Amino acid sequence: MRIGEVARRSGVSVRALRYYEEQGLLTPGRSSGGQREYTEDAVGRVRVFQQLYAAGLPSSRIAELLPCIDSDTTTDHQLAMLQAERDRIRKQRDHLTATLARLDNLIKAADDRRA
Repeated sequence: MRIGEVARRSGVSVRALRYYEEQGLLTPGRSSGGQREYTEDAVGRVRVFQQLYAAGLPSSRIAELLPCIDSDTTTDHQLAMLQAERDRIRKQRDHLTATLARLDNLIKAADDRRA
């Protein structure tokens, strides 16, 4: 599959795919003409990257965790990283939940004043 097709199906730019390649996150094959050729699983892999980026993981951390993603096995060090990231995301979620509750209260108070 060509780079444009992977970009379209995964919802990222061609530039993002090239960046992932530079970071060692994706390794496409090459056609005889030198064009990138991706396997079908590249789309799902890119979607995982997008989730991890959205959660705040940098590409260097994602690269460290690739073996976990690829093989569903972890070293003790990788497991510790996964747990630390999970804990960080939970704290972020809790903070966002508290902020959402505060905003809900402000909206309710504003609505009550209008009534």
